[in-house]
Amino acid sequence: MTEPTALLALPGLGLGPESWRPTLKHLPGGAGSTVRLLPGFGEPAHRRQDQDPRALAEDVLAVLPDDATRVVLLAHSASSQVAAHVAALEPARVVALVLVGPTTDPRTTTWPRLMAAWVATVPYETPRQVPTLLRQYARTTLPAMVRGLEAVRKDSIEQTLDRVTARVLVVRGPRDHICLDDWAASVAARGGDGSRHVTLAAGAHMVPFTHGREVAAVVADFLAELSLRGQ
Repeated sequence: MTEPTALLALPGLGLGPESWRPTLKHLPGGAGSTVRLLPGFGEPAHRRQDQDPRALAEDVLAVLPDDATRVVLLAHSASSQVAAHVAALEPARVVALVLVGPTTDPRTTTWPRLMAAWVATVPYETPRQVPTLLRQYARTTLPAMVRGLEAVRKDSIEQTLDRVTARVLVVRGPRDHICLDDWAASVAARGGDGSRHVTLAAGAHMVPFTHGREVAAVVADFLAELSLRGQ
C-alpha cells in the first residue's frame, strides 16, 4: 500500500477487544491496530438504541483514524455486516475487508435456524474460552445482544457488498456451522477483484480467539498482496 493504512477491528456480537487479541498479537502491525466497540458489540445498548448494522457503521465512520488515508477493517461474525456498510459508505478510504465467520446466511435468518447453527457449532469450540466469553457477554448485556441479533438477521450482507469495491477476504473455521463454506464463498464473491475465502485447518466460529496465530497468518498474506499491488 503506497499510502498510510490503519487496521480497525470490530468484535463480534457480545464480544470485546479480548476476542481479537490472540489474532492481533500475531499480525504484523496488529499491535498498533484499534478495536472499536459498538452497542451490542462489546458495549451495552439502551432500549431505543438503533442497532441496525448501517446505523452502527455511521458510528464507525466517526472514529476512522485521521492519520490514515486507507483503512482495512477486520470484523468477526455479525460485525461483518457493520464493516460491509462502512465500506459501502466510505469507498475511498476502506481498501479491504477481512470478514471472519460472517453472518447472516439467508438459510439461517430465522431464530430457530440461527439457534440450530449455533448449537451445531458449540461442541467444536474450545472450552477454555468460556470464562472470558461469559465476562464479555455480561459486559455487553443479554438484552443488547438479543436486540443486536434481531437487527443483523434482517440485514443482507450480500446486498451491501454489491455496493462495495474493496477487496474481501473471508476466513472461517472448518467446524463453523454458522458460516458454512459455500456461504463464505458467496460472500467473498461479492467483493472487488482479488477477493477470496479461506477455510482454516482447524477451529469453529470463534477462531479470532481460539486460533489467532492461524487467522493472523492468512490475514498477513492478504495484506502483503495488497501492498505488492499498491492497493
